[in-house]
Amino acid sequence: MNKDLINQAKAKLRDKYRSERVDRFINDSWLHLLSASEFAGKQSIASYISYEVEPNTEDLNQELIKNGANLYLPRMLTDGDLEWVLWNGDLSNLKKVGKIFEPIGEPSDPKLDVVIVPALHIDQKGNRLGQGGGSYDRALAKTSAWKVALVHPGEISNEPLPTNEFDQPVNAAATPSMLVRF
Repeated sequence: MNKDLINQAKAKLRDKYRSERVDRFINDSWLHLLSASEFAGKQSIASYISYEVEPNTEDLNQELIKNGANLYLPRMLTDGDLEWVLWNGDLSNLKKVGKIFEPIGEPSDPKLDVVIVPALHIDQKGNRLGQGGGSYDRALAKTSAWKVALVHPGEISNEPLPTNEFDQPVNAAATPSMLVRF
């Protein structure tokens, strides 16, 4: 499939999955992730601040910090790439940019152990459909960290998602009740 057709297919799926997500949204917890072996003893973890109908990361982020992890959040650069900023869990150290909250502070270049990423949908090979900017794919390409995407129930698909050479698969996907490793 050529690049334009892949991009069109992805755009169509994003519209569909965003609409479905509104109906399936649950304000649940992903704390069960902390019992996964991939988190054991890990100190350098990247996550994100969820918004609207994304899986809620609030309690997960706070628990990671409480357990002594260095928690890094993404901040968007003008070129669309992400940089990581160490966050202490204090909401006053966040700045609203559009719909999202970004950390305030100096950027870091951490050697990440785990990266928790947002996704609209995941397929059985760990391919994730994000929001379409490519920021996370570029960031994930630069790390060897274990990567897990948070999704709502029903957002892990049996059907393969369209991909291109820039897409970075994740190692696992988590719903509030399960962790699926690929």
